[in-house]
This record gives sequence, structure tokens and C-alpha cells, in this order.
Amino acid sequence: MDDQQPLLRVVGGGLAGCEAALQLARFGYRVVLHEMRPQRTTAVHRGDGLAEIVCSNSLKSTDVATSSGLLKQELDRLGCRLLGAARESAVPAGAALAVDREVFSARVAELIAAEALIRVERGEVTSLAGDTASEYWILATGPLTSAALQAELARLSGPAPLHFYDAIAPTVTLDSLDMDVLYAAARYDRGDPDYLNAACDEETYRALHAAMVAAERAELHDFDRAELFDGCQPIEVLAATGPDTLAFGPLRPVGLNDPRTGRRPFAVVQLRRENRAGTLYGLVGFQTQLKFSEQRRVFRMIPGLARANFVRYGQLHRNFFLDTPRAARPNFALRADPRVRIAGQITGVEGYVESIASGLVTAWHLAAELAGGALPPWPQTTLIGALLAGFLFDTTSARLSPMNVNFGLLPPLPRKVRGKRERKLAKAEIALADLDRYLAQPSLRSLLAGLGSG
Repeated sequence: MDDQQPLLRVVGGGLAGCEAALQLARFGYRVVLHEMRPQRTTAVHRGDGLAEIVCSNSLKSTDVATSSGLLKQELDRLGCRLLGAARESAVPAGAALAVDREVFSARVAELIAAEALIRVERGEVTSLAGDTASEYWILATGPLTSAALQAELARLSGPAPLHFYDAIAPTVTLDSLDMDVLYAAARYDRGDPDYLNAACDEETYRALHAAMVAAERAELHDFDRAELFDGCQPIEVLAATGPDTLAFGPLRPVGLNDPRTGRRPFAVVQLRRENRAGTLYGLVGFQTQLKFSEQRRVFRMIPGLARANFVRYGQLHRNFFLDTPRAARPNFALRADPRVRIAGQITGVEGYVESIASGLVTAWHLAAELAGGALPPWPQTTLIGALLAGFLFDTTSARLSPMNVNFGLLPPLPRKVRGKRERKLAKAEIALADLDRYLAQPSLRSLLAGLGSG
């Protein structure tokens, strides 16, 4: 490796870390890829392979009318390396891209080994101090970040931006809600009427309560249990403590009179805006451990949510991640130490392909800055821009909740389009056209050419 170049260290040999390392090598930078296994294992990994997939082997749909399919097409335009490895490792899965885990891991290892600018080092990283000022770090260690590295991040940023479990309420799209049933109001008319409210009479509330208590819950893994509920109780657990607990708790109607009747409902479910565009709303206080299918069935009993489109389901599980909008800059450099960048699930993305995209985007930002430039703003009409430059840095919510890509992140269409699939195809067409225009910008083309990508 050329000692005159800055040394870039990528920590974590998972999907985001491997993609980041391959992109940096593509741009001509020397990289050390750190992976702590097999010297230090985790609770879920089976071996010591790079890019080991530990859960489902599916990278989801390839249909461009799905958010996962559109994201794949966006990544193809950016020269993503791991998607190619996934296709070379594919097993029959209909319209989805599923891989043979071992073949995929081996293929990614081959890609890494073929890059003369990448050196793999095995062993746990516990300090980000660096030997020289020309060292930069990309942390892509995921939810299983070691305790020592968590402590190092806390030293740099303080403990407040670090989260150790998800307590997430479901998120639905605005365009799937019945606005003839919901009403906008703020409790006691204090502030702007930013909340959407679903008024429940006593009969509706009793039926919803009974369904919550009886619904089937997702099973927790042993490594998810520790300290999981210290800061939040699932709504179905609260419901089980008594028939009126919710009506006097998260569904209390005080100060939320229904403007159509002028009276206070028996109970009220509130929905809070989750992004600046106002296309996504979360169910306030509905952190839950219910199975996804049960969430759809039970929560659609709420007035106005009969046809709700759930783009994120409620979850409670261990998941180490940072409060990205407050802990990092838009280039994914830590505010406390710009030499340190973050990528993958610790940024707040969920999903395999989203993690790959995060690794690519963080690598592009770092490469551009080392070359003396900066990336132009990612178009918000693309899923990459909407998630990685939009949602993750949106401070509308006081606390970041991890997110998958979904069409609800994209801005509304400029024209009316009939049909759900047709609307998604129209958004996909805009996204790909805008991404092509983004990549055709002279400043970006010049920057990429200077980095050696041509």
C-alpha cells in the first residue's frame, strides 16, 4: 500500500463494511478492513466469513414497483459491488433475490481478496485514537457492536446519542388513512394541531383492548431480553394490567374533544408526524411486541386506520445504534470527531440492502472529501436520498427510530395517478430519472473521474 495516501480503516466485515471497503478501493484509496471474528464471536454469527447473513437469506423483491426493487436499481446505477455478488450467489426465489449464504459470503471474500488496496485484519478494535492524523475510520459494526467499541463511542460522543434497544411504534402512510374519520388537534389546543386523532367510543375501545390482550406476540431471543423494557412497556402489556389502563394512559382523551361532536371521546389514539414532508405518521405510545400480522389485524380496528399501509411495524429488541441526526453530520462523520464515520445499521437503517446502500454512501462521502470536494445533495425523490440524506437527518422526532426504505419516504407525486402499483411505478420512474441526472452533473462526473472511477 502507498504510504503517501491516507489510511482508511473500516471496522466490521458485514454488508455495509464490505461495500464501503470495495467502494473506497474502487476510488483508489488503501483500506484496512477490520473484522473481530473469529478471535471474538457474537451471539448470532455462525462462522467467521465476511458479509455473513445471519437471518433470512432473502434480499427481498427485485420488482421496481417495490421499494426494495427500486433501491436495487438505484444501487446498480451507482456501481454497487455486493449486489453483483448476491446475484452470482442467488437461489430460486421467484421475484425476490435470495442467496446461498455460504456462497455469497465466499464470493464477497473473493472480491475483497482481489483488491490489492484492501488488507483484512482479524481482531477486535477497541480504540479509534489512530496512529496518525491521516487515518480515518468507518464504523460499520452493526447492532452487535462490541462493548469495548460502544464504550469508545460513548467516550467520543457521550452516552446520550447511543441507543441499545428499539422501542418502536408502527408507522403508517398518510395517504392510506381515512381523513373523514380522523381529526387534527393538539391537546388542550396548545400549539399547532399537528396530531391526527382517532376517536374511540366505549364499544370500539373495548373491542380494541380485548384484541390487543389476546393477540399473539413475537418471541424474544435470549439476547434480546436483558434490560429490554427498562424504558418502555409494550402497549399490549399495559393493556393486560387492566381494562381501563389505556384509556387513562396513552389513549387518554382529555383535552382532545372531537370537533364534530364537541364532546370528549371515551378514548383517543393519536398519530404523530414522523417526517418533515408529513407523509409518515406513527401511532403514539404503541410500542409493541405483537407479531406483524397481528399488528395489521388489531391496529386496523382503530377508527380511520381500516386500510392503513404499515411501512414500519412496532418492535422491541436489542439494537445498538446512534441518534444519527444529532450525533453525525450529513456526511456521516461524527460531530465529536470528524475522522470517524458511521455506516450500516448503527446509522438507523434496517435491512440488508439498506445496509449495503449505507456503506456505499458513507464511502462516497469520505472519498469525495479526501479528494478535496463534496458530494452534491442526494435527490430526495430517490430512496437513497430520502432515507440516507432525508429521514436519518430529520429531527421531526425527538428520537431516531430505525427505518427500512419504503415509498412513504418519497414526496407525493406531482400529478394524480390511479392505482397503487401505478403510483409506485410513477415514483420509481421519477427516482431513476433524477438519479441519472444527479450522476450526470459535471461536478460529480469530474469528481468521480478524478477518483479513478471514470
